[in-house]
Amino acid sequence: MASKDRQRPNILFVISDDQGAWALGCAGNNEIQTPTLDRLARNGIRFDNFFCTSPVCSPARASVLTGDIPSQHGVHDWIRTGSVGENRIDYLAGQTLVTDVMAKNGYRCALIGKWHLGASDVPRPEFVKWFAHQSGMGPYYNAPMIDHDKPCVVEGYLSDALSDMAVEFVRSEAERPEPFWLSLNFTAPHYPWIDSHPKQFTNLYQDCPFNSCPQEPPHPWFAGGKPALERGRQERRESLIGYFAAVSAMDAAIGRVLDEIERQKLSESTLVVFMSDNGMNCGHHGIWGKGNGTRPQNMYDTSVKVPCIVSQPGRIPAGRVSHDLLSGYDVFPTLMDYVGASHDFGRKTPGHSFRDILEGRPAEADRQVVVYDEYGPVRMVRTREWKYVHRYPDGPHELFHLSADPGERTNLIDDPSLATTVADLRRRLEVWFRTFVNPLRDGADKGVTGCGQLDLAENNKPGRPVFAEQHLVGADWDLWMASDKSSTRT
Repeated sequence: MASKDRQRPNILFVISDDQGAWALGCAGNNEIQTPTLDRLARNGIRFDNFFCTSPVCSPARASVLTGDIPSQHGVHDWIRTGSVGENRIDYLAGQTLVTDVMAKNGYRCALIGKWHLGASDVPRPEFVKWFAHQSGMGPYYNAPMIDHDKPCVVEGYLSDALSDMAVEFVRSEAERPEPFWLSLNFTAPHYPWIDSHPKQFTNLYQDCPFNSCPQEPPHPWFAGGKPALERGRQERRESLIGYFAAVSAMDAAIGRVLDEIERQKLSESTLVVFMSDNGMNCGHHGIWGKGNGTRPQNMYDTSVKVPCIVSQPGRIPAGRVSHDLLSGYDVFPTLMDYVGASHDFGRKTPGHSFRDILEGRPAEADRQVVVYDEYGPVRMVRTREWKYVHRYPDGPHELFHLSADPGERTNLIDDPSLATTVADLRRRLEVWFRTFVNPLRDGADKGVTGCGQLDLAENNKPGRPVFAEQHLVGADWDLWMASDKSSTRT
């Protein structure tokens, strides 16, 4: 009956799409309604300093799966081409994923939802179920999906459809003796937002003041352009209603899966991990978007910090909040350690297991208190007190004193009294990346723009760039709206 062994638990790994760490009730946002995730946090541990490895979906997801940084696995931007068809590209070909290790250790693996790492229509061989989004984003109704290797369309609301399929998978696996790994990857709350979500959830926010999303002046680097920004400002309220509704609808969908796990008496032998791929600015810093919401790309905490909750009753002590600085590259080694699996990478890797934190044991004495991030030519090193952002080749660089300026409002890079601090952080950043970067996949010199990846990073050549220079639409704002605004959601 699936796994009944707490030490070798089933794993439900849930990833949301573009959910800021601020967009969670249990994180202190009293406007957004997330009762399922709030309950999950009460039953487990919530991390309030968890960071993605890159503030955009595809590289961040690749890092969770591989345990590597983007300049090692080679995915540096959202995958724009190569998802399906004859020109498909497997951006992680030849690389070992955490699911590969789990499968070798007897786990039955399934993917339901977003993949967005190329070759979505070719199920990875170790998966017993593969239901992937054809690209990585799109409409919530009539969503284009891949059922094993066949294209199909989901006519209902996508978050509900993914939840229903996950419930069915848990129910079927309960009849088998092996443990399961279920990747449940929502597209929520990624745009489109307006007229894209059930009224049951949009009605929750009709009177919401949205104080958690301040309406700030346009950021000077905002990537959308003035006409786009003005349209967004004019429809700001409708967009926020849609974003918040998408989160609440996803929360309800996750609740149905957790209810099925409990119904099958698997709660104490199932590890539940919830996190997002990257953060999101919904007006924060005058930006609508994540790391590529500005050009050059940004590394604000609202872009790089993600929600993360982990629970397993009876093994993970409940009701805790961890302030440890952790990253997506720590997930792979933690899960291997947690279930007693092993894998020889044959080289040094950036992540470290935080199993001790999960289980409430004293933290290891040598635990790192620094996290690193990258988005092409933009790199970040962050301690509890400082954040240094370096942009190759010539800047602009940034230094924020986080303990005194948690909102990252004052760039101190030119303060002569802090020259030693800047030099130390720059040295740490350069040494760390030099340790882990694969020169063929180094994003610092590949021309990553935030407009999408077209091919493998190692294929980048003069005259044949593999990173797009422009967005699919000039202003790109119409992608935030539903394509069919005449439809009525119930």
